[in-house]
Amino acid sequence: MSAAVALVQASGGRQSFLLQRLQPAMTGLIDGSLSTLAPIFAVAMATHQPHYAFFAGLATAIGAGVSMAFSEGLSDTGALTGRGSPYLRGSITGAGTFSGGILHTLPFLIPTYGAALVVAVVVIAFELVVLAWIRSRFFGAGFTRSFASIVLGGAIIATVSAALGAAA
Repeated sequence: MSAAVALVQASGGRQSFLLQRLQPAMTGLIDGSLSTLAPIFAVAMATHQPHYAFFAGLATAIGAGVSMAFSEGLSDTGALTGRGSPYLRGSITGAGTFSGGILHTLPFLIPTYGAALVVAVVVIAFELVVLAWIRSRFFGAGFTRSFASIVLGGAIIATVSAALGAAA
């Protein structure tokens, strides 16, 4: 039996696992991976200083994680929807958001602007593939369609943030 199957069974069935654990994690990961792109890349493009982009990304990942934790935790009590404990869902969503945002922030610890940018783009590509795989594996969405949807969102955000950064 795979670890994923054991986890589904241990959490009270597939529906409960999806609603109470995986969906909040996926929401957080997607939000963190996409919403944090704008401030990081706007600052990186405007300043060409990886150090500044790192702190913009760190602040955004922390702020977005806290915001999403409260948003998910306060969205419903879980009693009517069967989505489980709001504290647990909020914690999962917040941790997912922070994780999604901090992964492509870490490359900006590299002091060379060009190298930091290239590594960040590689990390973002990895994040997008993982997100598409999770949607495909657990939610029955096709990998290609999931990947295209996530890339579209990321491309819109990256284009706007790069334009704002260049205009600064």
